[in-house]
Amino acid sequence: MNMEAPSATLNVVCPHCDTGNRVPRERLADGPLCGACKAPSFDAHPVKFGGSAFRHHVANADLPMMVDFWAPWCAACRTMAPVFERVARGLESHARFAKVNTDEEQDFGKSLDIRRIPTLVIFKGCKEIARTAGVMDGSRSAAWARSHL
Repeated sequence: MNMEAPSATLNVVCPHCDTGNRVPRERLADGPLCGACKAPSFDAHPVKFGGSAFRHHVANADLPMMVDFWAPWCAACRTMAPVFERVARGLESHARFAKVNTDEEQDFGKSLDIRRIPTLVIFKGCKEIARTAGVMDGSRSAAWARSHL
């Protein structure tokens, strides 16, 4: 049994300037601002990432990251987009929510073995902890996210 107490602060990487910020765990839902650029750490929308920014965030943040891999031509992805937005708004202080356009980031998608879109993947540190593909409604998507966060 792990008896370690959870860290009192978490490293949250700013989605605007990529600076790491120490945020008290109990203050994550209070709208913390980046110490460097003063932008909100969370703004109720998924962050759009390319491969290098994604790698920096996933390697340097203590929060898990839930990523929607999608493409603009994909009808299922367009159906899933507002669902992912709602889940992000509801759970964003528990995880960083991000979107990766697989048309723009083909090599990155291939490196993660993304074969179908939309695909949702949850990462903790640099490790993938959960993956699902296909469209889900809001309640199922939120329940899936909660079960892995």
